[in-house]
Amino acid sequence: MRTLKTAASALLIASCALGAPALAQIKLSDALPYSPMVGQEGKDVIWVPTPQPLVDLMLDTAKLTPADTLVDLGSGDGRLVITAAKRGASARGIEYNPDLVGLARRQAAAQGVGDKAVFEEADIFESDFSEANVVTLFLLPALNLRLRPTLLDMAPGTRIVANSFTMDDWKPDEIAQLAGEACEGWCTAYKWVVPAKVEGVWQLGDDKVLTLKQEFQMLTGTLRDRGVSAPIRDARLYGDEIRYAVYGDTYVGRVKGSQMAGLRNDTEAWQAKSAAR
Repeated sequence: MRTLKTAASALLIASCALGAPALAQIKLSDALPYSPMVGQEGKDVIWVPTPQPLVDLMLDTAKLTPADTLVDLGSGDGRLVITAAKRGASARGIEYNPDLVGLARRQAAAQGVGDKAVFEEADIFESDFSEANVVTLFLLPALNLRLRPTLLDMAPGTRIVANSFTMDDWKPDEIAQLAGEACEGWCTAYKWVVPAKVEGVWQLGDDKVLTLKQEFQMLTGTLRDRGVSAPIRDARLYGDEIRYAVYGDTYVGRVKGSQMAGLRNDTEAWQAKSAAR
């Protein structure tokens, strides 16, 4: 209210100094700071801010640390990026609307994180955010699907956290929900961890061959041991971690490019090499 009165006073002084014709060219909106309206149209979606309790839950679900680099796709007024920066992370927001970008920069500076919270005026579908190991978004399902190939090509282990909307048949690794008074209409955080790419044939020593089929983080396949094949069970990826069971044995390991290595039954070392690389 004080800002509005100050602006009105300035216009009154201008009217006396410049006269009515000049005053007609001055708009009250030009004298006021930019304030976005919930539901205003944007390039791909209308603008709806993520409630602060869900912002906090999304970052908790991502397990954000000061060592992380976060990128928020469609960063709006910057609240998620600013909150991430306050937690010590390097944080960047990509937003198409220049007014929202300006507002976010001012708010980051006012809250003392202008050096760690960076905002870029750009199209998220034309931007490079491959440096991130945490990506956050509040977009419609169709837009999530447009982004999905890019997200799946990010480094294994990259955490993706979305407000309310899913990735179709790429099922989330974790779902977190606000409850009670903290829920203000947007209450769900979905988390995916980008899986390593493992589909194909892997050689385990001289006499074992592991053949894998991959659908996102879920795996099926067989292990052939001395000419006898058996289906693998309970097989999945969590980033670069692979787990599967076969022949009563449990295998846990890490994927690094064309190599895998880990422990069988928590005691015996195993390793594998991709037959295609």
